[in-house]
Amino acid sequence: MNFDTDLIGAVVIGRNEGERLKACLNSLKSKITKIVYVDSGSTDDSAAFSKSINVDVVDLDTSIPFSAARARNEGLQQLTSLYPEIKFVQFVDGDCQIADDWIEFAYQSLVENPERAIVCGQRMEKFPNASLYNLFCDIEWNTPVGEAGACGGDFLGRVEALQAVGGFNPSVIAGEEPEMCFRLREQGWKVFRLDHAMTHHDAQMHRFKQWWMRAKRCGHAYAQGADMHGDSPEQYYRREVKSAIVWGGVIPALLLVSLVSTLLVPFWWVLGVWLLPCLLFLKVLKYAWRGKRLPFSKALPYAASLVIAKLPEFSGVLEYYSRKRKKTAFSIIEYK
Repeated sequence: MNFDTDLIGAVVIGRNEGERLKACLNSLKSKITKIVYVDSGSTDDSAAFSKSINVDVVDLDTSIPFSAARARNEGLQQLTSLYPEIKFVQFVDGDCQIADDWIEFAYQSLVENPERAIVCGQRMEKFPNASLYNLFCDIEWNTPVGEAGACGGDFLGRVEALQAVGGFNPSVIAGEEPEMCFRLREQGWKVFRLDHAMTHHDAQMHRFKQWWMRAKRCGHAYAQGADMHGDSPEQYYRREVKSAIVWGGVIPALLLVSLVSTLLVPFWWVLGVWLLPCLLFLKVLKYAWRGKRLPFSKALPYAASLVIAKLPEFSGVLEYYSRKRKKTAFSIIEYK
C-alpha cells in the first residue's frame, strides 16, 4: 500500500524537554513534514529549536492552567487549520522518539480498518536499567496486542473520529487518553494495539518522589474518571478507585490501629490485618511473574511497587475529591 504523507500530520507536546525534544522532532521530520509543536511554558530553547527546523509552534497561554489534554487539542486545531486535508494525526510526547517504520505500519492499519479510531504500538523505555523507576515504566508499557480499552499519549489517530467526540477533555488533568478512548468506544469506534515498535521513551525517573507523584497522578485520574463515567455499564475506573481506597487508605489505617492496640484486641485479629498486604503482594507477584512473564528478579520489585503505589494513589483520590469539594481548578500533578 502507498504511504500518502499528505494525509498525515503530527502533534508533539512538551515542556523543557531539551535534547529529548530535538530527538523527537528529528525522528518525525524524516517521515512527515506537517508537524505542530505545542509548548507549555518552556524556559529552554524548545520553541526556538522547533521553529528553526520549520516546525509550526503553538505557545500555550500561560494564564490558563496547563494540561496535556489542552495542549493536544490546541495542537490538533492548529494542524487541521493549517492542513485541512489531513486525515490522520500522530500524537507524540516530547520525551519520545518515533520508531523507524511505525507511521507507515500504523497508517496501513487505519486505512484497512475504517472502524479503528486509534492504533498504538509498543512504547519502550530507552534506558530501562538506569533506575528501578524507569524499569517500572518499561514494564507498564508492555500491554496486550489486539483490541484495547485505551491508549497512552503516543498513537496514530483518525482525525474524523477525534473530532466527532470533541477531542480530549481539557478538564481531565491525567488519564486524558483513556477518557477520550472511552467516549470513542461509546460511539462505536475501536482502539487497537499493534504488535509493532512505536516509540522510544526517556522517562528520566531517578528519585522516589518522582515515582510517588506519578502514582498520585494515577489516583487522581482514577477518581476523576470514575466520577465522570463510573455509572456506565463498564463502571469506568470504579474498581481502581475502590482498590486505592481499600489498600491505600483502609488497610494502612488498620495496620496503624493494630500497632497501638495489641493489648486490646485478640492476636489473631492483629495477625490477620498484617497478612492482608502480604496476600496482596503474593497475588501481584504471581501476576508479574506468570502473567507478564517477567524474570523473578524484575517481578519482585515490580510487584512491590504496585502494592506500595496504593498509598500515593489513595492520596490522589483524596486530592481529586478535595479539589472538587472546594471547587478549585484541576491543575496538573507534575512528577518531573
